[in-house]
Amino acid sequence: MTSPHILVVDDEADIRGLLKEILSEEGYEVDVAANAAQARASRARQVPDLVLLDIWMPDVDGITLLREWSTGGGEGCPVVMMSGHSTVETAVEATRLGAFDFVEKPLSLAKLLRTVERALDAGRRHRQSGKLLGSPLAVPIGKSRLMQQLRTELQQIAANPAPVLLIGEPGAGREAFARYLHEQGPQAGGPFVTLIASSLRDQDAEVRLFGRQGESAVPGLLEEAEAGTLFIHELEDLPAGVQRLLVGVFEAGQFTRLGGTTPQALRARLLASAQPGVEQRAGGETLRRDLLAHLNALIVRVPPLREYAEDVPELLRHQVDRIVDTEGLPFRRFSVAAQNRLRNYPWPDNVRELRHLVHRLLIHGGPEEIRLEEIERELAVQTPADEPLVKQDLLALPLREAREQFERAYLQQQLLLCSGKVGQLAKRVGMERTHLYRKLRSLGVDFRNISED
Repeated sequence: MTSPHILVVDDEADIRGLLKEILSEEGYEVDVAANAAQARASRARQVPDLVLLDIWMPDVDGITLLREWSTGGGEGCPVVMMSGHSTVETAVEATRLGAFDFVEKPLSLAKLLRTVERALDAGRRHRQSGKLLGSPLAVPIGKSRLMQQLRTELQQIAANPAPVLLIGEPGAGREAFARYLHEQGPQAGGPFVTLIASSLRDQDAEVRLFGRQGESAVPGLLEEAEAGTLFIHELEDLPAGVQRLLVGVFEAGQFTRLGGTTPQALRARLLASAQPGVEQRAGGETLRRDLLAHLNALIVRVPPLREYAEDVPELLRHQVDRIVDTEGLPFRRFSVAAQNRLRNYPWPDNVRELRHLVHRLLIHGGPEEIRLEEIERELAVQTPADEPLVKQDLLALPLREAREQFERAYLQQQLLLCSGKVGQLAKRVGMERTHLYRKLRSLGVDFRNISED
């Protein structure tokens, strides 16, 4: 298998040399050009898999060269623009002409390499589907074994047209993984349509799902997702009447616009998200068992962030790069102490909480280095008392309080497993019964109520 071929176009010799050295060490075949004339000659010899193109060059600027390539026909490839002082108008024009992404100077090498990987991946899918996609923001980030296994699992099932149910806690990134499935599968060239289950009401569900026929015809969500993907967010939030409608569509494999007579085949891939334990709750008041059966042919379990906390530093860097690029906020970096603190934080709201934390820190601004003291101030909000133990930020407490909080939560959970029987609890936790009674009273654990319940 040949290495991807990258063309670097930049009038600064130092940058050309640095990028050629770094990308070559990463295993890429690299050609360089100092101006538009050399870039044209290089492309004439061999069409690259990716072009890194500087915007500001003395002879012909990068936007002009990009326009020439995008309108000249012939075989194309992803183009990543490089600039130290681009404007919003420049970015809009480059995007309109088909630029894949931007990287700012001075270059962040980690961000550059991630952008190169994403652009090359998009180029490969372009050659397979005939359509060059935009920058895929949903690529799962992380080098932990858990995240590597999840990426492998998603890639394996992406090509399978069967419905997929993504099960995970709120904020864990289920929609991002659904988008990744869409982008990796044969539907990548089609739309990704999200249905927020709680936004549907029984009285207007038919029109929103199926559309309306008439003088002012309106397509529904099922039609909008044709040849693409329909993602149902929080399956259990669907009203009962909507669940009944969807079961009918899934069983028949078709639907008809409201007021229409011609059935339309359901041609969208179906993805849905739900919270852990949905299989046990199905058949109750919130979710029809037959609807779940139509949507859980394949199941992906999305882990909470606390289970792959070793990836937190990389996620922090990724979020900083993304927000700086999209919102133009000043760049900041996390000190080692701050990263270590956040690796040991339980993230009760998962990746969503990490994203919001980074956003707040960048908006507030400050020194380039985000220090531990600033992190502690951001995490100072008290964790709710009824939060499960694994989600409690024990590192924010003094040792004595942290120990008491852990012991209380530990013994309460163990007591529930023992049906409130202190004798069984004593054997389970390896404590003498008299000492255990004293411990329960000192911690305020009311074992009598647990026993009665």
